[in-house]
Amino acid sequence: MKKRVIVPFFISHQGCPHRCVFCDQRAITGSAGTPPSARELLDTVGQWRRSANGEPVEVAFYGGTFTALPREVREGLLAPLQPLLRRGDVCSIRVSTRPDALDEGVVSSLRDFGVGLVELGIQSMDDAVLARAGRGHCAAHSEKAFALLRGAGIRVGAQLMPGLPGDSAAGAVASLRRLLPLRPDLLRIYPAVVLEGTELARLYRTGGYRPLSMDDAVRICKVMLQEAAVAGVPVIRVGLHPGDDLAASGAVLAGPYHPAFRQLAESERWYDLLALVCAPFPEGDELEVSVSPARVSDLAGQKRCNIRRMEAVHPFRVRRILGDASLGRDDLVIRGVSATINVNLVRDLRYNSSMNAIRENA
Repeated sequence: MKKRVIVPFFISHQGCPHRCVFCDQRAITGSAGTPPSARELLDTVGQWRRSANGEPVEVAFYGGTFTALPREVREGLLAPLQPLLRRGDVCSIRVSTRPDALDEGVVSSLRDFGVGLVELGIQSMDDAVLARAGRGHCAAHSEKAFALLRGAGIRVGAQLMPGLPGDSAAGAVASLRRLLPLRPDLLRIYPAVVLEGTELARLYRTGGYRPLSMDDAVRICKVMLQEAAVAGVPVIRVGLHPGDDLAASGAVLAGPYHPAFRQLAESERWYDLLALVCAPFPEGDELEVSVSPARVSDLAGQKRCNIRRMEAVHPFRVRRILGDASLGRDDLVIRGVSATINVNLVRDLRYNSSMNAIRENA
């Protein structure tokens, strides 16, 4: 699919029938969530189009529960965009909602108004975890929502949140494994963090909740990234977006927040592949490692930590890492004096079913 320019509108908490224990969308998005007027919609889209360099423009309504908004509010947001869709000035619309806020009538209306993608805040496919998070829906609602949207020809995205109260490493991966057969068109993974002012903050302070450590969150997400890649499901974000409001002092009380969280998880995948295939190189060998230029920093790890770790446990030296534009995104070539190895991150790395690759969160 051709790259699209996303024009975001944040309607934080609008339409939400529940306040989940983890949620403060205003802190995450930096927006009060007031729905834009028709004039604000058109002016903002026009500004983005002028800087889009001819790339397709897609309008996105993030946050809140779009399909639980009153009908007149939903249509007031979608109707002004219809002339832009007809002219091709906007190629599509995407909205975010809850799995239990959809029915045939709502889905039909979304399709008729040009909504091409719906992102579902699924968070978990474990009903006990969903109940403790105050979600108000169950896993069956998510499966039904997929069926309704697929039946209308609307693409479906999904959001998962490992580390919620009652969750575990194995449980988080089990949620992903139940979701993947539904074939989401895209996936976001947000390890749970404790935001000030939420119910989760109160539970954390009273000892009723222990967030994932950074190491455990990275271990879980590397497995989730790998399994999604093997299934061919693109993961478009891992970890909360490091916006100014979220990064402000005191906004994140506890939990695995890092502005480059995805790179931490991606680097762990590459380290695991290196550890799997490098053992045969003999003592004193000097290795030249080649990957796609876009993957050099992921392979090396932050401050070259992956290379230091490898050299600490193996008798060889990694002489240099090269970016090779002829290699695919997941390809890896290791050249030593004694041998050359060609491997692929998605094809050749597997985490075993006993979950030994990650430590359980007690």
